[in-house]
Amino acid sequence: MFDYLKPAAVLLLLFTVLTGVVYPALVTGIAQLVFSEQANGSLLKDAKGQLIGSELLGQSFTSPAYFWGRPSATSPNAYNAASSTGSNLGPTNAALMDVIKDRIQALKNADPTNNALVPVDLVTASGSGLDPHITVAAANYQLKRVAAHRHLKEKQLSALIKTHAEDRQWFIFGEPRVNVLKLNVALDDLSHNK
Repeated sequence: MFDYLKPAAVLLLLFTVLTGVVYPALVTGIAQLVFSEQANGSLLKDAKGQLIGSELLGQSFTSPAYFWGRPSATSPNAYNAASSTGSNLGPTNAALMDVIKDRIQALKNADPTNNALVPVDLVTASGSGLDPHITVAAANYQLKRVAAHRHLKEKQLSALIKTHAEDRQWFIFGEPRVNVLKLNVALDDLSHNK
């Protein structure tokens, strides 16, 4: 019996060390050398060097002077990275329609003169609830509201959106998009420098 247990115990110990210590240490070391910024969370800092968030996680912006991101369905509060989840409400669910109507109304209340169609990503949560991007169309939908509250020219904001627009991933996946946190940081910088 011990003849069978000894090799099994040795293999268990060997693979525990290899897969539990050596491999993670090797991958972590390579990541720190080659992709240091990404390996440490793609953190963003303001002009004063203070940490303001990660470009990989959405944040809640509710002031009309900022671009708003995609809604979050995480709980107990929005953009909770410890509770990444979608709403799990199907397209025929009445509760989803009520939530969408409320979100459309909030956008209309923030900008009553905007009669454009509301882009879908401004009223529906992503599967993770943490999406940091909105489409370029969603950013342009909010342009007039933000310009009015910041006392900036629409041309300035349009140029800012174009500067921060990211192409489709690998030129085929998704839509052109804008990272909301990066855009709002640039917006603050533009407002402070005017």
